[in-house]
Amino acid sequence: MYDLITYFMLMGVAVASLFSKKVRLMWRGERDAFRVLKKKVDPHARYIWFHAASLGEFEQGRPLMEQIRRDHPEYKILLTFFSPSGYEVRKNYQGADIICYMPIDTRLNAIRFLRLVRPVMAFFIKYEFWYNYLHILKHRGVPTYSVSSIFRPEQVFFKWYGKLGYGRVLKCFTEFFVQNEESRQLLASIGITNAEVVGDTRFDRVMQIKAAAKQLPIVEAFVGKGTKEQPPVFVAGSSWPPDEEIFIKYFNRHKDWKLIIAPHVIGEDHLKQILALLDRKVVRYTQTTPEEAAAADCLIIDCFGLLSSVYNYGTVSYVGGGFGVGIHNTLEAAVWDIPVIFGPNNKRFQEAQGLLKSGGGFEIQNDADFSRIMDAFIADPVQAEQAGKKAGTFVASLCGATQRVLDNVKF
Repeated sequence: MYDLITYFMLMGVAVASLFSKKVRLMWRGERDAFRVLKKKVDPHARYIWFHAASLGEFEQGRPLMEQIRRDHPEYKILLTFFSPSGYEVRKNYQGADIICYMPIDTRLNAIRFLRLVRPVMAFFIKYEFWYNYLHILKHRGVPTYSVSSIFRPEQVFFKWYGKLGYGRVLKCFTEFFVQNEESRQLLASIGITNAEVVGDTRFDRVMQIKAAAKQLPIVEAFVGKGTKEQPPVFVAGSSWPPDEEIFIKYFNRHKDWKLIIAPHVIGEDHLKQILALLDRKVVRYTQTTPEEAAAADCLIIDCFGLLSSVYNYGTVSYVGGGFGVGIHNTLEAAVWDIPVIFGPNNKRFQEAQGLLKSGGGFEIQNDADFSRIMDAFIADPVQAEQAGKKAGTFVASLCGATQRVLDNVKF
């Protein structure tokens, strides 16, 4: 049944590729994967395979890849992606020897792929459970690990029909390195005891990002770094229109704060929407100079790759997505010791729940909630500073998952 569904999915992707650029990239990339592997695989090398669905999972796997590369240079690293949003951004990543798409999980693709690569071990990040690949890895005796995985009762594995079918894929893993105790107990409830609670490698990753943060002269000029009267700065990261309607309305009234907006979608249509909402002097990062930025009171980050460093300049942060499918990366902001505000769709995000409990995170449902939180911070700046310290302490306290994983892997 799984193979039948996969073949239908394959046909669906082929049809969708005619109409969607993103799907077309994935379709071409997956078909091209075998050519890439034939060209690049060294038959005498020993490969460790990392698979990440997209960019977020890549960031979770990255600390592991980089530490293995430092500690075990005798291995080469193969990195595969399923989504173009991961591959297209990280296809030139220097921490892997080969980077390509992962071919769709048909039995023939899995056999062909594993014959070409012959990995000595494999790491699947978070939610990746590919039935054919995993069963063949197990049949070949390849140690296979699930890293930063998290499980919930509503997942198919814990339903009666899942236990009888697809759920068997979980028995293919050598070890699960899960984020929390609930996940370990859920696995134990279906007879899977090879799980250890190690936490989330994303905490290690954001600490790495902080240590390697970029200096941004334009942003520094904008915020008045080094000046006597440096104003407070609100940084909104990965924002969507429902987020922007809330915080822009507020800061159109509070012009004593500087505003930095790094939208999730950087396209001219979206940027025009943002500009139409703003009643402030605005500059765009790619179209300004330090001198012009210093005279503005709103800066739009209209390019990728800067957000994690931009948070460094904030007094208070906002992370978008909470009025849509789910919030984006709150840890990138929290690591800088600043309070983090986000929308209501955060219940599935363990790090957001942790920030709320720590006192470093704040949930809003609407404009009134946002105004109440910001009014309190403006009235009492010490409160904002203390909340920021709680956010930073929360992140620092949960680091170390990378080392805990590697301590349990035999090289």
